[in-house]
Formats: sequence, structure tokens, C-alpha cells
Amino acid sequence: MGNEKSFPVVSFFQFVKRGLEILKNPLPFHHDNFEKKGDTFLLSIGIQNKILFSRNPELLNYVLRTNQKNYTKSEVQTVQVAKYIGKGLLTSEGEFWRTQRRLLQPTFHKKHIANLLQIMQEVIEEEVSKITINKTFSIEPFFGKLAFKVVAKSLFSGEIDETAVEQLQHLIETSQKMLVSELRQPYLKWWYFITGKSSKNEKLVEDARALLANLIQQRRASKIKKDDLLDLLLNAKYEDGSGMAEKQMIDEIMILLVAGHETTANALTFTCQLLAKNPKYQNSIKDENEALEHLDLMSILQKQKVTKNVLEESMRLYPPAYFIDRKNIKKDEFDEFYIASKTPLLFSIIEIHRHKEYWDKAEHFLPERFADSANKYSDIYFPFGAGPRMCIGNNFAMYEMQLIVKELFKKYVIKPLDTAIEIEPLITLKPKNAFLVFEKR
Repeated sequence: MGNEKSFPVVSFFQFVKRGLEILKNPLPFHHDNFEKKGDTFLLSIGIQNKILFSRNPELLNYVLRTNQKNYTKSEVQTVQVAKYIGKGLLTSEGEFWRTQRRLLQPTFHKKHIANLLQIMQEVIEEEVSKITINKTFSIEPFFGKLAFKVVAKSLFSGEIDETAVEQLQHLIETSQKMLVSELRQPYLKWWYFITGKSSKNEKLVEDARALLANLIQQRRASKIKKDDLLDLLLNAKYEDGSGMAEKQMIDEIMILLVAGHETTANALTFTCQLLAKNPKYQNSIKDENEALEHLDLMSILQKQKVTKNVLEESMRLYPPAYFIDRKNIKKDEFDEFYIASKTPLLFSIIEIHRHKEYWDKAEHFLPERFADSANKYSDIYFPFGAGPRMCIGNNFAMYEMQLIVKELFKKYVIKPLDTAIEIEPLITLKPKNAFLVFEKR
């Protein structure tokens, strides 16, 4: 390296000037600077302290795929998030992560998910039938409960009752809110400590883990085969023939429950809001699934086109995992630009997904753009990440959402409301004030 170029810099003054706005929603600040500085810039957040922001898909592919061994997750995930949900596949690095990935990869093979489809369908039918009709209805909490229940029942079959599901969801979601507060306002850590909020939240995490430990111990004692995710986890073996320790299994289950329900609930909420504004696709979904209803569930999922295209386009416009963060181990060079070692990198997935250079009518909801094949967008479309650390549960999530959308438009019509789609960028891209009206077909 000798004649490397430097990335444009956004000053610390500009950062401080818009500090309050950034605290509420940093995305307009990011967008403005991408438009002014280009697709990659350095943000100064203090003396010798800079973050590299990018909406360049070529750089993202380089980091996640081509040179992924030189890039690790940031301390936000490996330390701060791990404090609440444990050291599992989402929050680990290095050889430990590779060992866990090899162990868990077969669990999410399509043939295993196929065995869970009936459990998922039964939960979905039951919960969808409870939707409030003919009045304004808050859909984000509904989808949060539905998605959490689908994951919980897929893990524990019928052994987990409604009370336990609700208790577990409350414990996990309450602790997640505390995590968001700590990440967005780290300067208040001392206040959380002296007021006892931190210790109270740690107790919630302990209670959730104790509940999961009890469910695992009950299954071990019963020796009954259920063919659910817990069975697959209990039977998974490392290369030396040993199984997962209970503590590690609880870490992985916590991650499945957190990552497996919040992003799904967000995606379904945005999808329904988009379909309310574009009602012609509602009938297309209904007609498609009526034509397929004579098939088994896996065949339906594999043959769905409109339903899947709608979900793909929804996650393009509103990706639940709206940013990806990494840090390089050694100094690096990309397209003649120099990246100093240990530089935090923050990739804006929502900016890449709406980049006018890569997407025709980028701000419009056009599911038909995915009609040929989603693979043609593989270098610019990242709803589940990319490379070796691509979300291991992507097939599970897609099948679950396809089943839910199928069931929704079999029973209901969503009436359009003259309201904008609002977002709340937290750990995931969450919907805000998502109210719709459902009517019986």
C-alpha cells in the first residue's frame, strides 16, 4: 500500500449539531451524508474515533464474502447483545462460531423444517382467527405474539402452554427494551446501575433462562420423540460425538426466540401496510393460494410466486435487519481506499435496497421485480445478510411468513388507510403506529 485514497469525512461538529435528531432516528442523517459525500464516508465521533459508513454493495460483498476472514462482528453484538441472550451463533466469533455453525446447520435444513410446517400452520390458523375485524387494529403487537408463538411451538411442540409462551415473551421483550436503552444512551449506564434497573433486567434474563432450562429437563426426562427443534438440538452432535451442554443450548434457544420472532413480526407488519396501500396484490395472493390449496404445505410454499415476491419486495423497502456492522482485524484496501485496522464499519442495508443506481423505481412497491428470480439481485439484496454468516434461519422465516400471508388473505381483506408508514430504527427496523382495518372476505 502506498498511494491509497482516503474516504470523505463527516466532521464531529456535524455529528453533534444533529445529535438529538440522530438519537431519535439516525437514518435521515445517514442518507443526507451519503447523498453529499458518496456511497462511503467516515464519520468522526471524537478524537481519533471514526466509523466507516457505507451503502456500497461491492464493499459489503467484499467484507461479508471475499475477505470475510479479516472482518469480525463488533462489540455491540459479541459483548453487549451477548450479555442478554448469551454466547451463541449470533453473538460468537472465531472457531467457537464455526463449531456451532457446523453443529446447527443441519437443524435448519429444509427437510427438517418440513416436519415443523403442520405445527406452524396450526398456530397460525388459531391466531389469525383472533384478528379484530371492522375496527382500527394495532398489527405490530399481534404479529409479535404470533411470530413468538410459532417459534416457541416449533421448539417445544405442545409441551409449552399459553401461559409459559406469554411469560417467556414478556421476559425476553422487556430485557430487549433495556438493551436498546443501553445501546442508544450508553451515558446513562451509571443511572441504570444506581436505580437498580440493570439488576432488575438481569433478573428477567435469569428467569427466562430458568424457564427454558425447565422445559429442556422435562423433555430429557420424558424420552418422548417430538420431531421439533428441541429434539434436533438435543440430538445434535459435535465432531467428537458429544452433545451441547445445557447452558449452551439455552444460549442458542434464546437467540432463536429473539432473532426468530422480532424480525419476522417487523417484516409482516410492513408487508401488511404495503398491501393495504397496494390492494391489487391482496387478491393476487388469495387467488394464487386457492389454486394451490389441494397440495401439501411444502409444495404450496415451493410453488408460491406472488406471495413470496410480495415478501421479498417488502423486505427490500423495509429490511428488518437494516444495518450490518463489522470491524476489520488487519488494515485493508478496497478500490484503492485505505481501511485502517480495527475500523468499525456500518453498512446501511436500507440504503443499498433503495439505491437508485441499482433498483428501477427504487422507492416504489413492485413485487413483480422479483418474478424472474431473486437470485439476480444476490449482489445488492441482503434481507438475511450474506456470506458464511448469512442468517441460518432464513428458510424457516420465509416459510413462516409465506404461511401467515397465505392464511391472512384467505380470511381477510385489509382496507387502505390514509397514513404514512412510520419506522423506528432500533436494533431492528421496527414499525411505528402501524394501524390497519381487517374485514372478513
